[in-house]
Amino acid sequence: MIDFNANIISGKSIGNILLGENITSYIDDAYSSHKVSYFEYYLPSNEIRLAYIIDKTITIATLSDGVIMSIGCNENYKGTYHSLLHTGQSMREIIKLTNRQRIFNGSIIINDDFGFSFDLPAPYDEIADDVEHIPLDLILKEVRVANFSEWNPRK
Repeated sequence: MIDFNANIISGKSIGNILLGENITSYIDDAYSSHKVSYFEYYLPSNEIRLAYIIDKTITIATLSDGVIMSIGCNENYKGTYHSLLHTGQSMREIIKLTNRQRIFNGSIIINDDFGFSFDLPAPYDEIADDVEHIPLDLILKEVRVANFSEWNPRK
């Protein structure tokens, strides 16, 4: 069951929706209990992706065959990451609660955990190269779980 209060698990799940599973495992629950919108988009490489938005809260991105590649959520989501971080926190709070924050591709990676990120809002997603470029009072409204391991410079 999709649960907007479930823990956010790095590299694994948001809302009890699992990375690597097929979206078909969740379609019945999604459409029977929630409002779902759907759209297709293309990556710069011309690969097609599908996005399912559940109750304007959770966004599930899949490959064209339905395999879930990333799951994001916004401020309507009530679950937490490590019972500590959640959507709607300020940059100041995040810095205070974590040991390390790094920016990669418009996202903030926390404590070198390349399975969880905060999405930076515009214009910071395009212009910020370092955490010092982010205003401390900026509220981060979206988080995402995915496999961001290719971003890890220690890899």
